[in-house]
Amino acid sequence: MKKVIIVLAILSLVIIIGCAQPEIESEAMNGTVPDTLQIATEKPIVTFLEFGSKTCIPCKQMVPVLKSIEENYPKSVKVTFYDVRKPQNKDISIKYKIKTIPTQVFLDANGKEFFRHQGFFPEEKIVKLLEEQGVKAE
Repeated sequence: MKKVIIVLAILSLVIIIGCAQPEIESEAMNGTVPDTLQIATEKPIVTFLEFGSKTCIPCKQMVPVLKSIEENYPKSVKVTFYDVRKPQNKDISIKYKIKTIPTQVFLDANGKEFFRHQGFFPEEKIVKLLEEQGVKAE
């Protein structure tokens, strides 16, 4: 039990320290992205989980990347954003062992994780990763 409390305390500190920067308003994050965003697609080949926060600067930089991926791969990639600072997303953050934000987790069609990245992840690199999985823009 003590180990769990210590791990949760460390996780909280990492998240707080990682995003302890002044809040910068941006149009993309100013109320346009809900606490949990799920993009409906039919039978995705890849599920792209983005763990972040509305107040974290690198997380805000990921918003246009998420929107572009959702627009270019509407049927083959399911994009889901989780705001780790919201209580309703605590369990999934623990399940995926999120230590810093933003973190991107990619799951195959069977729900098995095949790739993980921490920090800002440029769209070009995500596209390359998707191509390696046989996913092409639609």
